[in-house]
Amino acid sequence: MIQFLKESTFAVNEVFNKSWELLKRHYFSVAGLCFLLFVTSGLSNYLATTISDFNVLLSGFMAFFFMVMYFGLNMTLFKYILNLIDGNHDKKLIQCIPSSKELAHFFGAMLTIMVLSFALLMIVGAVSFPFLYLLENGTNRAELLNKFTSTVVSAAAILTFILIIRIAFYPFFIIYKHAGTFKSLRFSFALTKGNVFKLLLIFAVFASLQLLQMYFNYLEYYIIFIILNLVSSFLVVPLACIVVSVAYRSMMADYHGGEDPKILNNIF
Repeated sequence: MIQFLKESTFAVNEVFNKSWELLKRHYFSVAGLCFLLFVTSGLSNYLATTISDFNVLLSGFMAFFFMVMYFGLNMTLFKYILNLIDGNHDKKLIQCIPSSKELAHFFGAMLTIMVLSFALLMIVGAVSFPFLYLLENGTNRAELLNKFTSTVVSAAAILTFILIIRIAFYPFFIIYKHAGTFKSLRFSFALTKGNVFKLLLIFAVFASLQLLQMYFNYLEYYIIFIILNLVSSFLVVPLACIVVSVAYRSMMADYHGGEDPKILNNIF
């Protein structure tokens, strides 16, 4: 177990080192795309709120338009970073823009994840429901129902979090291998087999930075919060995008799951 932790930590350190070197060489291009994502997100929220007072239908259309634009930029960013990792520095940014077919597969996968998350909630609820009657004796029914609901939601949230980690790399298979909706999810499931702990370590690093930001905001140390927010916007976010891309490349180097992986064969 200790050896496994050492190997995992070393692998994560290597991913961060490679990402940092890449960010230093291509900071302005990567940070520029991240800034476009930030502007698109902020502008969409502002316009959707403003236009909703005049025309709900137009507001819905604008929200959809900016959603497509936002995730399109996201996929462009990842494809651009993959080209940098592969040494394709001469490839123009316009060549990294995803096609309408790739965007359709992306949103199809997003919808599938939402359905799977809801299904997990229903399954956990159905499996746990008989225990509600076993624990009912001598307990206030309303209080018991509230505890049961919170427990089911918490358990489903944990399972959904693990599920998302396993299938989070589906955009890379869509933009790089041109895989379809379900095949990209299967690829991601196979790729992350045996790598969940490493991905959790990566997630823990960025989550701790976010928690630190929230902590200083809670303490009302607004100057420190603003500084951390600026660091997050101009350094942490670009680094996180590169780290995810480098992690994908590192896992693909050791991938032996074949070109048509099955989910059942890659659960554990």
